[in-house]
Amino acid sequence: MKPILRGLTNKYLLASAFFVVWMFFFDHNDIVLGLKRRQELRELKEKKAYYQGRIQATREELLHFKQNAASLEKVAREKYRMKKDHEDVFVVQEK
Repeated sequence: MKPILRGLTNKYLLASAFFVVWMFFFDHNDIVLGLKRRQELRELKEKKAYYQGRIQATREELLHFKQNAASLEKVAREKYRMKKDHEDVFVVQEK
């Protein structure tokens, strides 16, 4: 019984235990916050990769439009429903 009591009264063991508890639960950089930040960082990296892919696709599309005016006119007419001054546009929607 004395070795157990001696371990509980050891000031270094008590200080170490207090330090560990403090760092895990009460510090402003505790474990829970660190895990949340890692998850947020992972999500931000995924978003960054997604948007970099979108930027690359948009650059390629822009380059294609600069090289081919007919495709630019086609996209303007079909997607944005633009027209020339002397034209009428009729939109037919399928059910």
